[in-house]
Amino acid sequence: MIGALLLGLVCGVLARMLIPGDAFRHMSGPKSWLVSVGLGLLGALVGYLIFTLGLGIGDTDIFDWGGILSALIGTLIVVPLATWILRRRAA
Repeated sequence: MIGALLLGLVCGVLARMLIPGDAFRHMSGPKSWLVSVGLGLLGALVGYLIFTLGLGIGDTDIFDWGGILSALIGTLIVVPLATWILRRRAA
């Protein structure tokens, strides 16, 4: 459980650093960390679905450090989608 939270945090922070202008850029404090963990966990799930179930490559464990690359790629997919959804709802 703690490993999954750390994986989500690392992937969420890295993805938010790599994607400029995301909708969560102006957050700070604990709310920002919770958003990063949530995005990272969702990205890890997306990466697992794409690579392990879809393409048949990768690890069979969903939230482990062996799948950090697929989790990061999944998070890089989730952050722009979440940004698009939030900005569309605000307009």
